[in-house]
Amino acid sequence: MKMSTGPARRSPGWPSHQCRLVHLFHASLFGLLASFSCSAMAVDVDAGDYTALPEGTNLGLVYYQHAERNALYSDGHKVPIDAGLDSDIGILRGVHFTRIGDYIVDPQFLLPFGNVRAKDDLQDLGNDSGTGDLILAATVWLLNEPKNRRYFGITPFLYVPTGSYDKDRAINLGENRWKLALQAGYITGLTEKLTLDLVGDVTFFGHNHDFGSAGDTQKQDPLYQGQAFLRYNFTERFDVRAGISKLWGGESNISDIDMDDKPGTSKFTVGTSYFVTPGTQLMVNYGQDIAVDNGFEEDSRINLRILQLF
Repeated sequence: MKMSTGPARRSPGWPSHQCRLVHLFHASLFGLLASFSCSAMAVDVDAGDYTALPEGTNLGLVYYQHAERNALYSDGHKVPIDAGLDSDIGILRGVHFTRIGDYIVDPQFLLPFGNVRAKDDLQDLGNDSGTGDLILAATVWLLNEPKNRRYFGITPFLYVPTGSYDKDRAINLGENRWKLALQAGYITGLTEKLTLDLVGDVTFFGHNHDFGSAGDTQKQDPLYQGQAFLRYNFTERFDVRAGISKLWGGESNISDIDMDDKPGTSKFTVGTSYFVTPGTQLMVNYGQDIAVDNGFEEDSRINLRILQLF
């Protein structure tokens, strides 16, 4: 199935889902780097990410995600093609906890990298390998009560357009645009072993003036996300967790044409973490999409994370 890589224009007699198919492919890719579990990403986090650590603590983290997508949706309906998209993505992250005045702050960077590839009826769209857009962030904790397991922090994330991008490729790891996300996270202990995490964020998008083979201008409305997690600690070193997430907004506009492509994605995650030593944590999560209005539906997603304190 040969397809153009530019934005779709409606032709007489075409169903709306077909004339928007190519754009939906692009728009769904824009959310790929946000699907990582880290506190810099609409902006997925892991349960516990909003825990403030002592001044002077450093973290080194490596993430890996394998995701498979086997369906494409338009207006809540599955597009009748075999639409496959697989990805293997890693991310390197460094975090330093310091104190500014009365507040703990953690300046950090994240660098995504990996491979995304189309398959089945979309295989002619190819693949891309390389690095994604560099992410700079810092959480400021306005509430920091370790004894009560209560924390509240606010994090700005700046996405710098340094990643792999070519307008003549249908698939790109980089987005060729600046992004700014603002996120707030709250953690509280419900019982001695049960903890609740609540996180909300909004992402603002700059313009991509070189979108698609025609070099069109891409704009996008703010994208909102809400996340909630429950964690149960069997011991201080071992827990299980479950979470849900929902996206709102985020409609794209290509050359002043509204794409009617709000993702409307809901998903769930279950997983566990374990400190194999006092300074080394391993985490594994499994998840999948529950519902998608527009874009690819993730059939399965596996996240692995190694965290090292030093």
